[in-house]
Amino acid sequence: MVALQAEMRAMRESQSRLEKRLERMELHASVRQARASQATAESTTSPEAPPAPAFTTPELTVVKLKPRVEPAPRLPVQVAVVEPSSDDMEMFISNGSSDEPDEAVDIGPANSPDNAVLEATFEQAMAALRTGNVEGGVNNLLGFAEKNPRHARADNALYFSGLGQMGLKDHASAAKTFERLIERYPAGDAVLDGMLRLAECRLRLDQKDDARALYTRILTQFPGTAAATQAEQRLASLSH
Repeated sequence: MVALQAEMRAMRESQSRLEKRLERMELHASVRQARASQATAESTTSPEAPPAPAFTTPELTVVKLKPRVEPAPRLPVQVAVVEPSSDDMEMFISNGSSDEPDEAVDIGPANSPDNAVLEATFEQAMAALRTGNVEGGVNNLLGFAEKNPRHARADNALYFSGLGQMGLKDHASAAKTFERLIERYPAGDAVLDGMLRLAECRLRLDQKDDARALYTRILTQFPGTAAATQAEQRLASLSH
């Protein structure tokens, strides 16, 4: 679609240039005809003046541009999420409340009582992480994801609970949480960061081969994303 749109824009610009060129030529023709009329009038009073040459407007061929009938290029459908820069709790929790998954399932009107309660529950769990009650926040987020698997924030609850477990240095539990995230919400907006974090847990657990496999999977399945760039850099660092 991007290539097709670019081609259409180029066609429109070409057609616009042709139209402007035609306008300039018609303007020049009008000027020359006016001069010819003036010269004819002067020749009436001055017989010695030569007649002005006649000018005819050239006929331009109208070209209709049609887009080529080609299948639209395949575009990546995964939305990349910017990964936090460190494991520090304050750093990786700060943007938690703004994420929305791609695969959210409608559970009712946004202003319904049930949805408002669930939103409040999620925000309270995130607040616990921000204020230092990491263990409580992790437990609440895991419970939220387990009880509300079809809620719009279920994948985010798993992602941030995994980050909390990493903050508690429980990398084995964090790895299991990220595995659940990847398995249950493969089209969610947290899955790429979840894969990067899972690979990091593998490294912390001295499972370098599994970490390399995850980084390679990201590069293969999601080329051109921010996560792929990070995976490539980390693969390079592992090879040294």
